[in-house]
Amino acid sequence: MDCLGRAIANAEITLCNVLFKARLWNKINQNPVNERQRLIINRMLEDDFKGHMNTSKYAKLAKCSNDTALRDIQDLMARGVLIQNPGGGRSTSYRLPDKE
Repeated sequence: MDCLGRAIANAEITLCNVLFKARLWNKINQNPVNERQRLIINRMLEDDFKGHMNTSKYAKLAKCSNDTALRDIQDLMARGVLIQNPGGGRSTSYRLPDKE
């Protein structure tokens, strides 16, 4: 019975993750993003993504300048795809919205 309970719990977690991703991409695809933004969003949705996104991490992953990374991040924030974490200055970071 314990095994069945764990299997059901894991299936529920997986389903919640899939539904969150589907809702997020449905929202994004109403006004499509560029390839850099798509790459970063997919990376942030991966289970092994650690921490939060910042401008320098974005620039490194997307292979673009920090200025381009900041413009992309600002665009994603305006769309409601990214949320700025508390804090600012050199420690400014961003995250995806919470799962509902």
